[in-house]
Amino acid sequence: MSDQQPPPRWGPPPVAPHGAPHGAPHGAPHGAPHGAPHGVYGPPQAREVTASYRRWTVVITWAAVVVAVLMAFALVMSIVFLVWADQDTRNAAYGYLALVLWVGIAAGVPVLIAVTISARDMRRRVREWSRAGNTPF
Repeated sequence: MSDQQPPPRWGPPPVAPHGAPHGAPHGAPHGAPHGAPHGVYGPPQAREVTASYRRWTVVITWAAVVVAVLMAFALVMSIVFLVWADQDTRNAAYGYLALVLWVGIAAGVPVLIAVTISARDMRRRVREWSRAGNTPF
């Protein structure tokens, strides 16, 4: 660390001293609500839900549905492949294909979880925005 740089500050943001006037206009930092004491910030404000955000909510929701359907289909097909491989030794390659499908399912589970959680949170935010009396467009 250089001598010209101040040391890093650890811990919570500073709070106005006990004797300082509450909500002094000169001491409030940029972005703090008017009348807030120095070092105290309000909760972040949620941004507006735009039409683009609503479109992406639908796209991500359908992506989660498509991934789930593909994984269910892969699971069913892997069982079918195992049955075919068990019926005749000439069809043993189907067993390996079932294993490949299981690897694909295992790789797809984190993707499905991530897309599902994102879609759920986005849909919840759109629903809460609509319930608050805001117009959809």
